[in-house]
Amino acid sequence: MTKAIASTFIVLLLALGLALIGYARWTDGITDADAALADGRYDEAIAGYQVAESRFDRVPALRQLVSVEFDRASANHLMALCRLRRYDEVIDLAQKAPPGAQPHFWAGTALFHKAVVEEHPEARFGWLSRAEEEFRKAVESSPDDWNTKYDYELTTRLAAELRKQPNTPPKQLMQLLRPPTTGQKTPRKVG
Repeated sequence: MTKAIASTFIVLLLALGLALIGYARWTDGITDADAALADGRYDEAIAGYQVAESRFDRVPALRQLVSVEFDRASANHLMALCRLRRYDEVIDLAQKAPPGAQPHFWAGTALFHKAVVEEHPEARFGWLSRAEEEFRKAVESSPDDWNTKYDYELTTRLAAELRKQPNTPPKQLMQLLRPPTTGQKTPRKVG
């Protein structure tokens, strides 16, 4: 009886070891893409994340079994696209990304960047309103993330000021967030 238990235990250990080796080889692409992202080789990172995501698409059950890896690959893919300023791709990918990849944050970031360079006031306000909505959803899903809260508040304030002054040129948008300087005292010299 102990031989049978020992044999079963050894077979289970062997199967577990093989599974771990297979998993490590399967996730090598994600590790390589992470290294490329860290080195600033964004195109290479994006290609690696696309390969990893296609593997997850072929075996959907793995998305849930190793959701941490899937979330990380998706979030880093969105980050790399943002760094390359490929905002339309960020917005599209965010619609399919898992919640753990913070898709609303990345979509809000992309929409915000599209808004601040838009020349047409109506289109600019539309992009900014969509960014505000995405950041609101991001805050709801990660209420303890102060960076997301900051981005949401910044976008909300900018949208409110843009409602008052819709024809502000894109290069002057951030000046809308500054308080007026009339009547301001000059700073005292210290020392």
